[in-house]
Amino acid sequence: MEFGGNWEEHLSLVEFTYNNIYQSTIGMAPFEALYVRKCRTPLYWEEVGDKKLYGAELVQITTKKVRIIKDRMKVAQDRQKKYAYIRR
Repeated sequence: MEFGGNWEEHLSLVEFTYNNIYQSTIGMAPFEALYVRKCRTPLYWEEVGDKKLYGAELVQITTKKVRIIKDRMKVAQDRQKKYAYIRR
């Protein structure tokens, strides 16, 4: 990863991202399927629109990392989907 350090430091961010990214097999994010509501953490308050983050540099940095992880997971999922369709 480009975040520096070792991957174990970022494993919790990868897990968080996976649990909150749309999964086509279940038609929603795993968090939403389990708790029947969308995840409401400081990382996703910006999507709600009303909440603002003031002086939360750590949350902003983490949000950027989660976006990068989400983009990379999307690329990997699309690649796996392509392979699955080729095999059919």
